[in-house]
Amino acid sequence: MSLITEINIPEFPWKMDYSNKTMFIGSCFTENIGQKLIDLKFDVDMNPFGILYNPESIANSLQILLEKRVFSEYDLFQDQGLWNSFYHHSRFSDTDPVVTLEKINSRIASSHEFLSNADFLVITFGTAWAYELLHSGQIVSNCHKVPAAQFSRVRLGVHEITEAYRSLLEELWAFNPKLKVVFTVSPIRHWKDGAVENQVSKAILLLAIDRLRTGFGERDCGYFPAYELMMDELRDYRFYAEDMIHLSPFAVDYIFDRFCKVMVTKESKNVSQSVLKVQKAVQHRPANPTSDEYKKFLQSNLEEISRLESEFPYLNFVEEKNHFESELAGFGN
Repeated sequence: MSLITEINIPEFPWKMDYSNKTMFIGSCFTENIGQKLIDLKFDVDMNPFGILYNPESIANSLQILLEKRVFSEYDLFQDQGLWNSFYHHSRFSDTDPVVTLEKINSRIASSHEFLSNADFLVITFGTAWAYELLHSGQIVSNCHKVPAAQFSRVRLGVHEITEAYRSLLEELWAFNPKLKVVFTVSPIRHWKDGAVENQVSKAILLLAIDRLRTGFGERDCGYFPAYELMMDELRDYRFYAEDMIHLSPFAVDYIFDRFCKVMVTKESKNVSQSVLKVQKAVQHRPANPTSDEYKKFLQSNLEEISRLESEFPYLNFVEEKNHFESELAGFGN
């Protein structure tokens, strides 16, 4: 007897492996999945503008990367002692505008280069609701705690999103013909929008993605049902964090596992298990750090790293090697 309504996720016609480059852009759910792949040493560029929620802000950010736009002080504004960009998350803000611009422009340059060689682009829409600056009409990516009176709250429509992404995707494929695009909708509810408004918002995002997939076909454009997995397979509050809005670690792991099953090659999944074992070994704290057993443990892990680096030269174990070598140095000659 099954205790859940399991979602059938078809195998994707193309899969990620360790030799691929993948850019993740969008909501905080993007960071949940992207960070797990980074931890497993996949080649990932995650949210080069910081966390983004609405489709227009994500589209604007990708357009900036395509153009390799250079920001100047005219693109910043100062508030409460910080220099900010309405296109960027507060992680780029600083008390010095030169530092802010350096963080912004260096990241745009590196992510432009990454995107030009990327194999996959995973886009996660969070909400159809957005905030528009009254004095300019600009849809902002982050309000930076600027008073609400300076913004108008707007809801993007299905047609509006679809048309913006039709032209954007064509530009992306002209820029990088091998790029595969995977859309997702964040399973995290935007409760501050209101229960009904959140549902309408998610419906708009799902409809827009469906039109794009139908229009472009599955050869270059796919959809991973993260939202549906949470709503149907994990429809219980025990799978939520304490705020009852964000996902619990178990839920993130569950969705990530389903993502890997349909999106990652079998060989790379096997390699990731070896990577995970090495990472767990780094966390190991021996009962006796001077014992022969611990010395053999360190040597064994260094040998495993050498084997993995030899077979998969794109893996980076610099931190892990430094740890084991540093521990081994304590034994002297």
